[in-house]
Amino acid sequence: MPNIVLFSGSSHHDLSQKVADRLGLELGKVITKKFSNQETCVEIGESVRGEDVYIIQSGCGEINDNLMELLIMINACKIASSSRVTAVIPCFPYARQDKKDKSRAPISAKLVANMLSVAGADHIITMDLHASQIQGFFDIAVDNLYAEPAVLQWIKEHIPEWKNCIIVSPDAGGAKRVTSIADRLNVDFALIHKERKKANEVDRMVLVGDVKDRVAILVDDMADTCGTICHAADKLIDAGAVKVYAILTHGIFSGPAISRINSAPFEAVQCSSLFYQFTTLAVLKCPDLQGWIVWVPSDFPGNKFG
Repeated sequence: MPNIVLFSGSSHHDLSQKVADRLGLELGKVITKKFSNQETCVEIGESVRGEDVYIIQSGCGEINDNLMELLIMINACKIASSSRVTAVIPCFPYARQDKKDKSRAPISAKLVANMLSVAGADHIITMDLHASQIQGFFDIAVDNLYAEPAVLQWIKEHIPEWKNCIIVSPDAGGAKRVTSIADRLNVDFALIHKERKKANEVDRMVLVGDVKDRVAILVDDMADTCGTICHAADKLIDAGAVKVYAILTHGIFSGPAISRINSAPFEAVQCSSLFYQFTTLAVLKCPDLQGWIVWVPSDFPGNKFG
C-alpha cells in the first residue's frame, strides 16, 4: 500500500497544518516562489514515486495565483510518478460561475474542472460546493463534504433557544441545505428570494415563511461582501424575529463585509476555518466568529476520528 504524502499550498497553511496534526503526519516539503514577472514556480522537495499524494489548496486569497499553483503542484507530482494525486480544495474557486445564466456568459467552474483533470488530479475533495452540479463537471471522483454535522453541533451548544428557532436560507439556492438542517433539528424553515441588479448587489428580497417571535438562524455556504446576509438579517428583524444568527461555511469577507456585519442586527456570526482570513476579524462585534471545522475525509488512511 502506498504511503500518504500531504502537501500544503500557500493559500491556507494553518488549515493544512491542522489536518496534518490530526492525522499524525508531517507536511511534505515544497517550495513555492515567483519569478520577477510573477510567474509561479513550484519545487517538490521530496520523492513522491509510488506515493498517495494529497495537496491542500483552497480558493481564497489570490485566487488565480493559488489555482495556478495548485495545477502546477498536481502536475509536478503526477510526472514524478506518484501513485495518485488528490486535490483537497475546501473552497472551490469560481464555484459561483456554474451555469450560463445570460448570453455569452462563461461556465468558469467547468473550465476549472477541466484544468484540474488535465493537470493530472485523480480525485477531488471539496466542501459545501456552491452548486452541487459542479460534481458533474468532472470525469474523476469528487467528494463534496458537508458542514451540516458541525452546524448542528454549534446550534445545540451555543443557541439556548434552538428548539424555538427557524432555519432560514438567504436565497432559493440554499433551500435544500436549510431543509436538511431543519429536519435534523425538527424545526421549521424559511427562505428569502432575492433579485440582483448586478453581481454582489442585491436589489429586492422577499421572505417566504413565518419568523415572528422566533430565533432566526441564517445558513449559507459562503459570504463574500455580506450584502445578502445583512439584508436578510434586516428583513428577518422587520418580520418579527427576536434574534438573528448567521452560520457560514466559507467566510470570504471581502470589500465592505466587516462594516456591514458590524452594522447588521446579528446576535452572532459563525464561520468555519476553511477560509484563510486576511482581514483582522477581531474588529467584528460578533465574538463567536471563530473557526470550528478541522475536517478529514473519513476514508483517509490513518484517520482515527471518522
